[in-house]
Amino acid sequence: MSYLSETREAGREVFPDLARAFALIGIALVNVAVFSHPMMGGYSAEGALSGADKWSYFLVNAFFLMKSYTLFSFMFGVGFAYQMKAAERRGVGFAGRYWRRITGLLVLGLLHVALLFQGDILVIYAILGCLLYVFRNKEPSALIRWAVWLYVIQILVVLLASGSFILGMTMAPEVMGKQIAANDELIVTSREVFGAGTFVQSIAQRFTEWSSVITFGMLMQGIGAMAFFVFGLAAVRMGSISDPSRPFWKRCRHVFLPIGIFGSAIGAWFIVDADGGMMSSGAMLGMIFITAFSPFSTAGYLGLIAKWAETPDGALKIFLARGGTASLTAYLLQSLIFSLAFNNYGLGYFDEMSAVGTIILALIVGFGSIALSSLWRLVFPRGPMEFLLRRWTYLGAR
Repeated sequence: MSYLSETREAGREVFPDLARAFALIGIALVNVAVFSHPMMGGYSAEGALSGADKWSYFLVNAFFLMKSYTLFSFMFGVGFAYQMKAAERRGVGFAGRYWRRITGLLVLGLLHVALLFQGDILVIYAILGCLLYVFRNKEPSALIRWAVWLYVIQILVVLLASGSFILGMTMAPEVMGKQIAANDELIVTSREVFGAGTFVQSIAQRFTEWSSVITFGMLMQGIGAMAFFVFGLAAVRMGSISDPSRPFWKRCRHVFLPIGIFGSAIGAWFIVDADGGMMSSGAMLGMIFITAFSPFSTAGYLGLIAKWAETPDGALKIFLARGGTASLTAYLLQSLIFSLAFNNYGLGYFDEMSAVGTIILALIVGFGSIALSSLWRLVFPRGPMEFLLRRWTYLGAR
């Protein structure tokens, strides 16, 4: 069965698969900084960037930072709604299968952390997925209200955390200096382990850094991700996903997108112009702008993808959408390639490539992961990781 026949028979649309493919490219562009350079310093650990490095990093922050994550989160909510509809259509129970799926994501996420990437999102998604279940029977209007308020809370949390850091740098420089010194020690350790250490040492270091990621990630991004889970569920309930020609999507690309890009560009400039990586007042101010304006950019991107989804089904469109059906496989494949490229047990390029070189590599890997997933789906009904997760979720049931 062809991709289009399979998708329409299952009651799905091309729109979400295209969105997943786009999100995966952005995730590669953002995540590669953590694979290739010390997580606590990033590209600018040695000082402010300049030239092509500065502009390439600016573009990633302006167009993809906290947009790919929210876009992927939106698709998680869409997938949740599709799973509920599939269970209803088949007349089978949903709860047991859903909780097995969440458990499977948690296990995959912990393995992902141990073997490949301390910036994993699967564990966070598994935790937030437990909360999403509470929203399963709410009406679309209630879902929209919840989603909006959740993201407002996310903005307030980032504003409070970043504002506290900025005030601390001004009013308690000695205390903040100690924190920055501890951060510098973590940067040195990362270089030693990932740049010259063994695979076993890298596992320990990944879990050490992940302990900060899970706390920081839930605080600074988790609430926003939850908001977009709920937005995705509401979009399916309202029929917006099945109708990409709706006026709402036109408003997203014509109104929300310019607002989002403008505000995000301001935040991106603060980040790339900061001296001292993310542990600086400028970077924290930039994160406030990025957090506040990213939902507009995400909505705008969805509007653009909706416009593409309603056009005739060309070869490139189908190729990318088919790759989007194996998003878990593509996401983990990106981590495998980056891990082998940058760690000492692989090619050993950790902290050696420039920002622009690293970002170009990420662009290649992002498109390549989707291409390989799409080619795999020409032969097999599901991606390999999707197959494993489905087998566990359904315990052998069709």
